[in-house]
Amino acid sequence: MFNSKKNKNIVFIGFMGSGKSSTSKCLAKLLKRKVLSTDQMIVAQEKKTIAKIFKKEGEPYFRELEKKMVAKIFQKENIIVDCGGGVVLNPDNIKHLKKNGILIYLYTSPAWIYKRIMTNKKRPLLNVKNPLVKIKQLLKDRQFLYRQADHAIDTDGKTPEEVALKVRELLKL
Repeated sequence: MFNSKKNKNIVFIGFMGSGKSSTSKCLAKLLKRKVLSTDQMIVAQEKKTIAKIFKKEGEPYFRELEKKMVAKIFQKENIIVDCGGGVVLNPDNIKHLKKNGILIYLYTSPAWIYKRIMTNKKRPLLNVKNPLVKIKQLLKDRQFLYRQADHAIDTDGKTPEEVALKVRELLKL
């Protein structure tokens, strides 16, 4: 389908708070590409926040919406895709995203994730008594799924601009 990685989508995966959205925006400016966010597309379609979707319809419903958004996105080219942290839970999502995309896993340690998102109450999976313990457990459970990416970049202590520059250098774009 594609002759060059310059036409391929750049797809960010990783845990919530790893910097996918911020890095996507920075990289879009650098490369003059459009960004699509699976989470933002779902919010726009459903006309409610992800937290409300989780609360009213449940996580399985949200994951089905996510799967449909990935199916729409993977048909596009030359874009940057900011995926929700749980997109890797469905193997079909990864398969579709890899068809025309380069997957980049933004790795972030539990301590940095907690530091970045501890004041954000819009994270339905972390609205628990001890969010750091939950972060560690979810990250442990998903680690092998995130590792399916073509590349991994450690974002601990890095700004979105630094990560975007690293991606551009890594992909030689």
